[in-house]
Amino acid sequence: MQSLIDDDLPYCCYEQNQPCLIKPSNPTPNHMLHLSNLDDQKFLRFSIKYLYLFQKAVSVDRLKHSLSNVLVDYYPLAGRLKTLRSISHEDVDGDGDNGDDRLQIDCNGEGVVFAEAFMDMSVEEFLHVSKKPNKSWRKLIFRVDVSTFVDTPPLVVQVTKLRCGGMILCTAINHCFCDGIGTSQFLHAWAHLTTKPTDSLPITPFHSRHVFKPCSPSSHIPSTHPAFTTNTGDDGMNLNHYLKSQPLVPASLTYTGSNMVTLKTQCAQSMKCTTFEVLAAHTWRSWAKALNLTPSLKIKLLFSINIRNKVIPEIPKGYYANGFVLACAYTSVNELVSDDLHNIVKLVQEAKSSVTDDSVSGILELLNDKNVKTDIATSLVISQWAKLGLEDLDFGEGKPLHMGSLTSDIYCLFLPVVGDSEAVRVLVSLPESVVSKFEHYMNKFLDSNNVVAN
Repeated sequence: MQSLIDDDLPYCCYEQNQPCLIKPSNPTPNHMLHLSNLDDQKFLRFSIKYLYLFQKAVSVDRLKHSLSNVLVDYYPLAGRLKTLRSISHEDVDGDGDNGDDRLQIDCNGEGVVFAEAFMDMSVEEFLHVSKKPNKSWRKLIFRVDVSTFVDTPPLVVQVTKLRCGGMILCTAINHCFCDGIGTSQFLHAWAHLTTKPTDSLPITPFHSRHVFKPCSPSSHIPSTHPAFTTNTGDDGMNLNHYLKSQPLVPASLTYTGSNMVTLKTQCAQSMKCTTFEVLAAHTWRSWAKALNLTPSLKIKLLFSINIRNKVIPEIPKGYYANGFVLACAYTSVNELVSDDLHNIVKLVQEAKSSVTDDSVSGILELLNDKNVKTDIATSLVISQWAKLGLEDLDFGEGKPLHMGSLTSDIYCLFLPVVGDSEAVRVLVSLPESVVSKFEHYMNKFLDSNNVVAN
């Protein structure tokens, strides 16, 4: 079959009158909702695209009904983004912000885009190609015809039925609305109301983003921060642009818990480190080696740190918007590729420990300046999906056989492995000419029988 030879998916046939809009089942508040400085970063102006493969399909009518019900609680996801350039000295949501091109959520109940489709493929055939997304996977999420990111509906859902009775569920959730913790909270709420439609939600969502509003301006605002830049020009090396200017292919490697124990033995015996710290350090170094970068180039590793417990007053439990900042480790390429692994791990640990209550306050104030943007020019960005419970989603017909990303990018994902809570899958796209080198450096510390390159 073609799908097993070249990994391209078969044609996807949409149901008639597709897609439809799913609105909240009951009236919801109609107002403008403020976005925090964390939400309103241009770095986050994209949709997080999740893919779930289930052995047995759930009734589409049940999914639509429960989605309509959960949107009563998560009503901002049924709204639309608005750019409020015209607002000046006007209080939009009780916090006195000016417009100056900031995004807001118009909680108007317009609805979530929901599409149904059929694909002539079995669950087993999809599992065969599931570890490496390719461009043909884009047919698994309905593409809304809009001209700008702001016009894109914050939530798009597609259910694709398979010929064996299974289904693929894909969601595209606007990152300005919520982070990984928030999206997991929402998806589990939707699943909960699908299986227990008369229950209340186990976690009540908290909508207001004023909890991450900067305090009064102070003298402690940092003039610079290693994760950010105010440079708007193209001078100097921009590795990000270079990578995106050429065809990229995904590299996917799965590591077991025992693999991680082996990797930790590459560090000094006295060093204590987490799985994330050692795998992030190892991936960063392998990535730089594979790209054969200029030795003197200063290179960064950016990764998210949950800050829900790093601000006062404490963030409510149900806060599902963006509640993270990027930690930043940095060094020269020469030091990164030639140093011992435990020294690279130390850089990661130092970057984590630098995210303190005071530094978070400084970042929130620094982001008031819209010229400040995330510095991805010479950075590897790692996003941790492996510890969010995303793989435990159950809509009533069992947990997924596979959970992952619909797309692969130059941003690196640490993904969960269904059925093995200790395993991690590393997914990142690279120029085809360096993928084999990257996999070689990633696997060098192990025997070929102990690691799976998918």
